[in-house]
Amino acid sequence: MVQYDAAMPRPARHAVEIKPTPAPDSEKITINLGFVDLGQIDLLVREGFYANRTDFIRTAIRQQLQHHGEAVRQTVARQTLTLGIQRFTRADLEALQRAGEHLDVRVLGLASIADDVSPELARATIASIAVLGSLQASAAVRAALADRMR
Repeated sequence: MVQYDAAMPRPARHAVEIKPTPAPDSEKITINLGFVDLGQIDLLVREGFYANRTDFIRTAIRQQLQHHGEAVRQTVARQTLTLGIQRFTRADLEALQRAGEHLDVRVLGLASIADDVSPELARATIASIAVLGSLQASAAVRAALADRMR
């Protein structure tokens, strides 16, 4: 038992650390695991191999992506995919529209269409869109491009 005197501040019983919310750089997924697999993960966490279940799962995913890295690189090169983040602003799409050009969007990662892009502008400039990862766009733009998504 710790003894406190008047000069020693007592620790707060229910201290909560408040951290600023970072901009999302990931997307949450849900997976179902069998009881035995989950138990083995919990055992490894308990034994200190991993900080928690999420740490184990992220590590396993990274190892598999590294294992298949060459296949990913070859596919990206063959299919001329943008690897990473591709952002489309209203100014970008308006410039394409003025030039009479159309985009075939192919992204492995995140494709982001700015919130101020109208559905009409998106349809006028995006001929097709294929995203392996995540597409961030307004519901109206998604609906306008639905028939062009692969």
